[in-house]
Amino acid sequence: MHYEGNIIRPPSEANSILLQITVGCSRNKCTFCGTYLGERFRIKPDSIIIKDIEFAAKYCQRQRRLFLCDGDALIVPQKRLLKILQTIKDRLPWVTRVGAYANAKSLNMKTLEELKTLKTQGLGILYMGLESGDEITLKKINKGATSSHMIEMGKKAKEAGMKLSVTVLLGIAGRQRSQIHAAETGRVLSAIDPDYVGALSLMLIPGTPLFDDFQSAEFTLIEPDEMLAELRTMIAGTNLSRGLFHANHASNYLPIKARLPKDKTATLELIDRALAGNIALKPEHLRAL
Repeated sequence: MHYEGNIIRPPSEANSILLQITVGCSRNKCTFCGTYLGERFRIKPDSIIIKDIEFAAKYCQRQRRLFLCDGDALIVPQKRLLKILQTIKDRLPWVTRVGAYANAKSLNMKTLEELKTLKTQGLGILYMGLESGDEITLKKINKGATSSHMIEMGKKAKEAGMKLSVTVLLGIAGRQRSQIHAAETGRVLSAIDPDYVGALSLMLIPGTPLFDDFQSAEFTLIEPDEMLAELRTMIAGTNLSRGLFHANHASNYLPIKARLPKDKTATLELIDRALAGNIALKPEHLRAL
């Protein structure tokens, strides 16, 4: 397989075929993200993509899922994306689901009918980074979208029939707006009603604007117990019809996997025990991005 730069994928796609069709991220301006620092976004040539699919046809016959890397594969023009999906169907008929990252911009560029067509052609799940539902925090981290627009785009993906996984980021608002961020994120998650929520805990990356703000004391990194308090407020305020709330990423201090609304009370009780010091948290040296 032909890979360029950093390759990232959601934890749930660990066993998937990783087909890189773009390099970098189409936005690449979020203040906390260092994944594609200095990387110019581009769509890879069809010839390379097709060659990688042929490689997968020969060597990846046990893998039933495929993930389209990188940062925002949904932004690929519709005709090209449909061609890629059709080639996957033709050459990898055992693949049952294709996934990709998406953001508000790329979802906005596709009509509802185009998204429905992509779903018909095998694109079954989208992963969208919300990070926060707090408008001030979204502006500070240069996310490039308002919470209302994210709600609209998330609902659009759901209406197209796709599974939707939304990522949120504990600690991203700093100390001053910590609880506001948590409550507002719960509100937005409830409005979107995604199939999956993945909560990560902020880790500062040298070279990013947010790291520079931390160095100059303009941003305060909250403590582990404050991260847990955010998580508690967020889960308490999140009302999903039938969603899975994960906080088991390597960056998190307390692994959580809860089916909402069924497991909400038990999960809040678990967090309370951790806040009371009755459950050990992951030590700092074991955390990872």
